[in-house]
Amino acid sequence: MQVSLIILAAGQGTRMNSDLPKVLHKLAAVPLLHHAMAAGRALDPARTVVVAGHGAEAVSRAARDYDEEALIVLQEEQLGTGHAVAQAAAHLADATGEVIVLYGDTPFIRPETLEAMLAARKDHAVVVLGFEARDPGRYGRLILDGDALQRIVEFKDATDEERAVTLCNSGVICASAKDLFGLVADLSNDNAAGEYYLTDIVALARARGLSAGVVTCPESETLGVNTRAQLAGAEAEFQRRARAEALENGVTLTAPETVFFALDTVIGRDAIVGPHVLFGPGVTIESGAEIKGFCHLEGAHVSRGADVGPFARLRPGAELAEDVHVGNFVEIKNAILDEGVKVGHLTYLGDAHVGEFTNIGAGTVTCNYDGVMKHRTEIGKRAFIGSDTMLVAPVTLGDGAMTGSGSVITQDVPAEALAIARARQETKPGLATRLMEKLRAVKAAKVKG
Repeated sequence: MQVSLIILAAGQGTRMNSDLPKVLHKLAAVPLLHHAMAAGRALDPARTVVVAGHGAEAVSRAARDYDEEALIVLQEEQLGTGHAVAQAAAHLADATGEVIVLYGDTPFIRPETLEAMLAARKDHAVVVLGFEARDPGRYGRLILDGDALQRIVEFKDATDEERAVTLCNSGVICASAKDLFGLVADLSNDNAAGEYYLTDIVALARARGLSAGVVTCPESETLGVNTRAQLAGAEAEFQRRARAEALENGVTLTAPETVFFALDTVIGRDAIVGPHVLFGPGVTIESGAEIKGFCHLEGAHVSRGADVGPFARLRPGAELAEDVHVGNFVEIKNAILDEGVKVGHLTYLGDAHVGEFTNIGAGTVTCNYDGVMKHRTEIGKRAFIGSDTMLVAPVTLGDGAMTGSGSVITQDVPAEALAIARARQETKPGLATRLMEKLRAVKAAKVKG
């Protein structure tokens, strides 16, 4: 079955009180928009159309960051959800199969729910996702006739009897491409808001002899984000679910409430995560690895048996092979550390490749930036880098090479060679005492004066 997605992401989100488009506010370290796209991606869609409006350029970039093949269409005037869907018609004119309409500010729709909607299409031309609301408030109401959906009524247009209904509309709709766009083309804006409601396609479908049905899900799954407070609540809910899932999957979280996951964090069974660890996007932790407390990881891969931290930072492009040790106050960026490498403390490795079983001494820095361009450092196998070594890239150190502590290495070091690059020490007997006496005398004279 071919499935296409339309994701509505044109709204400004005035209640966020922000210059940033609502769908670009971050939840679990990524834009809200990515959550909707992730749910839809599980269906292996043939096409994904994102309807942008406010901040369209930024929304387009974010959509293509997640899916470079996403199609972007501009809704220049926000005239309602039906009008927004109509903007996608040209991109899906030749589409076959099903279309699901999602919302860029509704992050918790599960792929299983979307699959249930697709299955319900066997019995209905239009399928709407609904939920039983604890407090229906201003949600649109789903009015049933037996098991069939008769119509959807927006709160502002509903009678008192209709407002008493607790089965509410999530906004998510599934229909064939042909039916969806045929119905949307006939929408009217004759309502209290003067907008083209997507929800009106249910009544239009029934008028044409087409059936409509409802698939329900828990209310928490339909949570929309319209304010900063709701965004904070959504973050708390996402993290609660992510922590529970990690524990269920065999990950040890020593202080679960202090660990924060990104949307795409992957952690293998029997991995250990200490307190106050923050995962940014693009992190994979293999089984049996350990991330100790107060670490920040983003765009990094940590292999089996490796341990990181405490107080370490892995930035994008950090690749740690098996049994690598990265200790406290170490930062790794765009660097590959082969099996058994040890980087104990107070070190920066950027744009580098470190061979297996090499030891990096405390205070080592790969000086990778010349003010204009980045350069790489290559360190061979079983090398020993002395403490406080500055490796001025581009530079290569061969297998088994060694540097003396405090060296500034600006030239390649052959395999098994020792490189020392520091000024010769001079010792002046008695000078320390004489110098201190002179300084104290100067201070005393200033106090007297």
